[in-house]
Amino acid sequence: MNEDRATRYHRLGRRASALSTVVMPVLLLGLMFTGGSTAIRDWAGRIAAPQSLVIALYVFVVSVMADLALLPLSFYKGFVLERRYGLAAQTAFEWLKDHAKAVLIGLAFAEAGASLVYYTLRRWPSEWWWISGVGYSLVVLALVNLAPVVLLPLFFRFKPLDKHALRDRLTALAAKADTRVMGVYEWRLSDRTKKANAALAGLGNTRRIMLSDTLIADYSDEEIEVILAHELAHHVHLDIWKGVLADVSLAMAGFYLAHRALQTFAPYFGLHGASDPAGMPIVIVAGGALALLLKPLMNAQSRRHERRADAYALRITRNPTAFISAIRRLGQQNLAEEDPSRLVQALFYTHPPIKERLRAAQEWL
Repeated sequence: MNEDRATRYHRLGRRASALSTVVMPVLLLGLMFTGGSTAIRDWAGRIAAPQSLVIALYVFVVSVMADLALLPLSFYKGFVLERRYGLAAQTAFEWLKDHAKAVLIGLAFAEAGASLVYYTLRRWPSEWWWISGVGYSLVVLALVNLAPVVLLPLFFRFKPLDKHALRDRLTALAAKADTRVMGVYEWRLSDRTKKANAALAGLGNTRRIMLSDTLIADYSDEEIEVILAHELAHHVHLDIWKGVLADVSLAMAGFYLAHRALQTFAPYFGLHGASDPAGMPIVIVAGGALALLLKPLMNAQSRRHERRADAYALRITRNPTAFISAIRRLGQQNLAEEDPSRLVQALFYTHPPIKERLRAAQEWL
């Protein structure tokens, strides 16, 4: 197959992602059909009598099993491919440390989420799905708000941007977009990757501009300005809130599907009712199947938001030359695929491909 370097990189990454998508339901359904799930529940019940502790132990065991099953694919995609294509800047040990940290944080959220879901299942067996959905929505809003001040600093180092002219230029742009920001920060990425990135993260009093040191080092102030203008557009057009609403709606629908699946399959698998922790794989697979089914629709909506953000960036900066230069350079530095197929875009792309974005900017020019 005659492929360029970027296409090969993304094709291999997509293959690993697809395999990961298969591994999880196979593992979870395997636990259900082989009786492994009830065996884990019975083991947890022998160790701890309270139902809350049984759930905690069950989540811990299944989470460890899932991470071990996915670790080879995660390592391949997150480190091996990045190193092979010259994008990684960290050692394998450093990657594993970051991965372990992410696993522990994920486990904490999984424990809290499972406790909430199974409490509502026991307390309100008919209404648990929407009550859990409301709880999920509150957690999502909290994470969107707190991510730049609580979660991201667990993995990355930040410091106030010391390039005062650029800082003033970006805060003036934010003011022009009528979007309040609580500072401009340099985001240390160079010790992990050679890619460049920028973000406008948080809500209200936590919203801040974050520029990777790899971006600051190599891009002009005009290029960084148009990149930030694109990020500002998402806040101006309320894309963050729309994304949260879509995510919460999907979760609510997933919980309802899980509710129906538990009612249908609990007797078949010998569960002690819908609130039996051994039925947790049914809940996860039901929600995951719905998310996978709707992924092309969610991706299409995201690409529409990104096209509108590009148009806004061009309109507010009136600097298509800098926009074209920035997009082209980011594509080259981050090894972006220039023109993927429509099927690949539908299944994997939340942004329009580089070729389309450049063409739109050239037409605007």
